[in-house]
Amino acid sequence: MRPELKIRQVALTIALAAAATIGGALVFQHVWGYQPCKLCLQQRNPYYLAIPLALLTAVMPPRWGRIGLWCLALIFVVSAGMGAYHAGVEWGFWLGPSDCGGGAAAGAGNVGDLLNQLQTIRVVSCTEAAWRFLGLSLAGWNALISLALAALAGIAARKGRA
Repeated sequence: MRPELKIRQVALTIALAAAATIGGALVFQHVWGYQPCKLCLQQRNPYYLAIPLALLTAVMPPRWGRIGLWCLALIFVVSAGMGAYHAGVEWGFWLGPSDCGGGAAAGAGNVGDLLNQLQTIRVVSCTEAAWRFLGLSLAGWNALISLALAALAGIAARKGRA
């Protein structure tokens, strides 16, 4: 017989896994220099929503904790869809957004600074995977991680206990 999943433990596990995933994305960007495209940045938003929700879910009474887990499951299903869409764009299965490229030059003090920055900016395309591991890009890994977190949240919401 399977032990029931504890809502608080699952919520904290989801918060930790989501924070680690975002932390990994930020390390790729700020430490190793892999600049994200528009779709990469959009895929971070569900995690920014899920982390505080998971922490809140961990301290809620059991009934509300289950509702929080169902919300987390929904958030990560959406996140998985975003990752799968982006991976499909990278593989050329479908077209991505027409405006998908790098961000604007931030912090330009004047027009001269802006023009200098524009000369050195490398536009990041949503169609090119900057990095792959075991054949999957970061978008593909996001889809898998999000599916796993959605499944964990859904199973715990259905069968969990305080």
